[in-house]
Amino acid sequence: MKTKFLSALAVVLTSAVVGGGIGYLASQQFLNNNQVSATPVANEESDTTTDMHFASFSAQQPLQLPDLTQAAEMGVRAVVSVTKTEEIATVQSWNPFLELFGAPQQSAPQTHRQTASGSGVIIGSDGYIVTNNHVIENASSLKVRLSDGQNYDATIIGTDPTTDIALIKIEATGLPTLPFGSSDALRLGEWVLAIGSPYDLQSTVTAGIVSAKARTLRVIPNAFSIESFIQTDAAINPGNSGGALVNARGELVGINTVIKSPTGSYAGYSFAVPETIVQKVVSDLKEYGVVQRALLGISYRMVDQAFLDELGEKYGIDEIGGAYIAEIDPNGAAHSAGLKIGDIITDIDGVKIDTHANISEEVGKHRPGDKISVSVKRDGKVKQFDVVLRNKTGKAELTSSIDAETALGGVMKEASKEILRKYNASHGVLVTEVNRGGVLSNAGIKEGYLITHINEKPIRSIRDIQAIEQDIKLIEGTYPNGRHIGYVIVGK
Repeated sequence: MKTKFLSALAVVLTSAVVGGGIGYLASQQFLNNNQVSATPVANEESDTTTDMHFASFSAQQPLQLPDLTQAAEMGVRAVVSVTKTEEIATVQSWNPFLELFGAPQQSAPQTHRQTASGSGVIIGSDGYIVTNNHVIENASSLKVRLSDGQNYDATIIGTDPTTDIALIKIEATGLPTLPFGSSDALRLGEWVLAIGSPYDLQSTVTAGIVSAKARTLRVIPNAFSIESFIQTDAAINPGNSGGALVNARGELVGINTVIKSPTGSYAGYSFAVPETIVQKVVSDLKEYGVVQRALLGISYRMVDQAFLDELGEKYGIDEIGGAYIAEIDPNGAAHSAGLKIGDIITDIDGVKIDTHANISEEVGKHRPGDKISVSVKRDGKVKQFDVVLRNKTGKAELTSSIDAETALGGVMKEASKEILRKYNASHGVLVTEVNRGGVLSNAGIKEGYLITHINEKPIRSIRDIQAIEQDIKLIEGTYPNGRHIGYVIVGK
């Protein structure tokens, strides 16, 4: 009796010393094998039965954890370090008082160089590398260091600020690559690896699980941003941006992009752009040089509890789910297909719509001219529509040029007669939104600025901006208070 008691005590003490990790792993293993037991177990001492509500296990049964070594080795070879050099310019402006006296104001702009680093993933053996737009934006030069230590100069093939994805290239062949997997097939709790160069520690591998899918964080500063992040608890820190999110089979399922943290360093959660969006953007950039953005042409609100509390009774809606169409563009794809204000979109191509991210991802992975199937709830019945997607100009066709908003990093609109009268101007295009990291933002231009000239050429419409072929060096215009200011653009 005493011997048995001491043996049992020794087992308990040993378990306590080893800690909660093995206990967690063991319980997970047997939960997976459906070996949780609530069966009465005989007590040798009293020969009576007692209900046992815990999992019993045998020390001879091995723990079956995922083997991530091969995935890590494949990923490390294909993940690179990316370093950009950026020229920071001092904003040059016109002083109206000096102008009255004819004083010269064309002084040479002052610049200084700044470097920053991130990560990238080789997706083509001939040197194509995918990374984040914020890793390489405004770069005057780019350097790529491979896992074996070789260094290369890189050129930018194309960028997409709306998804924070960019494609660059080095002149090399026979490079190791990571094959694309399926981000759609990822399941909550599935093991993934984050590979990159945090704090310039190249080839760092961290592991975690998929914590959530289709997250919207509203962190991409663009009016047409597409956010449908994969959330993981794999540790990601500054420098991991642009690196690989890899599944247990060694396939690329996302590009690590964002940290949600009060300190700017890892605090439990990290986010990656899913492979569905990455592949589409990369394909567009390689083939066209610009991203072919498809739009439904609607404004909508998710039908959640807040919507029901505010508008449910008014619109006769008493069930959560879907996206309520609040506005519809008469020149857009949805209107052309027959959708109406008041329709509730329930699914797109069979994918249930319950978040903003669902719509962003399902539409964002298509091009203008592609046909999608949209199911809507109307008058208590579900109807299905075939919608041919269109671009921002309302056309179901591809484009070969960068639009003005992408080129300048902002949102603009044609200036009405009232606006021109208010600004005391004969022509111009009004800046209504400035995106962080774009040409306008870096120059110091604010919302409400009326662009009247670019490179000394008059700007009368957005089409005039789109027609500019050379690099933008000088932007001139005025603010509502009458201040006429010119901005010299350096490094773009």
